[in-house]
Amino acid sequence: MAQMKIPKIVLLSIRNSNRIIPRISVPVKYQRTCFHTSWILNVKGKEVLMPSLSPTMESGTIVKWLKKEGSKIEPGDAIADIQTDKAVVTMEIDDESILAKIIVPEGTKDIKVGTLIALTVEADEDWKAVEMPDTVSTVPAAPTPAPSVPDSAPAASVSVEPPPGQNNVSMPALSPTMTTGTIVKWLKKEGDEIQPGDAVAEIQTDKAVMTFEMEDDAVFAKILAPEGSQVEVGQLIAITVEKGMDWKNVVIPTTTKPAAATAVPAATATDKKSVPSEQVYGLAVKRLLEEYNLSSGSIKGTGRSNRLLKSDVLAYIQAHNVQKVAPKAALPPKAEKGPSSLSKAHVPTVRSSDYEDIPVSNIRSVIAKRLGESKSTIPHSYAFIDIKIDKLNEIRSELKAENINVSINDFITKAVAHALVECPSINTLYQNDQIIRMPKVDISVAVATENGLITPIVFDTAAKSLTNISKNIRELAEKARNGRLKPEEFQGGTFTISNLGMFGIKQFSAIINPPQTAILAVGGGREELGTALQTTTKMSVTLSYDRRAIAEDEAADFLAVLRAMLEDPTFLVAGRLRALRYAQD
Repeated sequence: MAQMKIPKIVLLSIRNSNRIIPRISVPVKYQRTCFHTSWILNVKGKEVLMPSLSPTMESGTIVKWLKKEGSKIEPGDAIADIQTDKAVVTMEIDDESILAKIIVPEGTKDIKVGTLIALTVEADEDWKAVEMPDTVSTVPAAPTPAPSVPDSAPAASVSVEPPPGQNNVSMPALSPTMTTGTIVKWLKKEGDEIQPGDAVAEIQTDKAVMTFEMEDDAVFAKILAPEGSQVEVGQLIAITVEKGMDWKNVVIPTTTKPAAATAVPAATATDKKSVPSEQVYGLAVKRLLEEYNLSSGSIKGTGRSNRLLKSDVLAYIQAHNVQKVAPKAALPPKAEKGPSSLSKAHVPTVRSSDYEDIPVSNIRSVIAKRLGESKSTIPHSYAFIDIKIDKLNEIRSELKAENINVSINDFITKAVAHALVECPSINTLYQNDQIIRMPKVDISVAVATENGLITPIVFDTAAKSLTNISKNIRELAEKARNGRLKPEEFQGGTFTISNLGMFGIKQFSAIINPPQTAILAVGGGREELGTALQTTTKMSVTLSYDRRAIAEDEAADFLAVLRAMLEDPTFLVAGRLRALRYAQD
């Protein structure tokens, strides 16, 4: 009997093994109270969000997925290459898991930090049964075409063109680098007539406060952007109408924003293969670079596609004996007498009345951006020299006795102009990987204003006399401080002088203003005791120059010519001195 029962049991098990057991989908709110088995219930995946891979990163682009759906992930494995605002960085996973679902495909751009990009499951779970979240916050899909508007529907809100006789005025670009502007003051009121060339508004650009003028006869009908508002270039700020029209009856646009740029077509398969040229590395490498204050560009990667590996960084550290950088933040001192001393420690309190928030002007923002780019992209070199200015002071005294007031900065500007004529390799621009030698010397003079630093230009400086240069600089400085400079008066220049000697600064180095290739930093005069126990007055000047365009010997020649002219500046005022001394005789 026992032998007859055994086959029946075996046959029963074989027959039941071929049955397909249906998968049971359990609502999310009940899954937490249920035991998940990968062959009965849907698997609740672990969310993988777009990480913040740099302190300033707000969004990123998924360059390439390094794992496929179903691939096993070991701790520390890289799963994707992500382009941040700094470089292409490898995203790593710290837990053992399986990549179950890729939600954001390769090539997707501008994915905000915190956006769901993938799902993983435990190593022993069925990755194919992963459950998608109810709400997936992914990159917004391409906009669907707007529904067709019936012929009978009014088209006033859809049409961009204003009605006949009406002109929609947009924020103009008053400088080449201007992206936004602040309306400081409206010079016309609604209903005022406008003549050709009339100024209608004062606008603060990234350079200065400039006047916005109209070129047509019109009536100022409507102000769309009030005073003090910051407006993008191209955004509507006002409406004018032709003379004779009812200026009170105008059609106000539904939106004043500038028209969006044409959407970039979706990336093709060949586009996805193109990987940015920045150095690629993972989080472990990133931590090592930060700990030892190293630049990824100085270390050659030996991984796939020149990927920078952890072993590459360790080998570089060992070969160059690089030491760790001490952390910036220091812990507070330990209490000497136990916990009770903590209560006696003075904890500073900050009240809202103790400080004032000062908004950063457009000019300061652009200055910071441009100087930061200059410092990081231009290979700066520096050369400095001391110049005796005793004779220069004597000549200034002679001129002052004849009511001719010229400053040391005027002499320096004149001497620099002649030195640039003698050393034309310094009077150059660097653009599009080419050195451009300029035919004329146009010197930019740095002027400090309330809104930031601006550099008005003394054009054709070498052809002007010392008194003309002095007068020109004073006029430009006054315009700069009042925000009345025209664009052509501060855009351009072939060389810049920054003089902080009048503020008591003895010596400093300045940052090059691209596309110029050099800038001269001038310090103040100081008295020194010479070898003959005689007091002499010396002034230090520092030349910052672009090594791509200027060689060391060329910089040295320029400073030597400049020193010779300033130590004996008779040549700079030869005609004026001869006339004065002849009159005295």
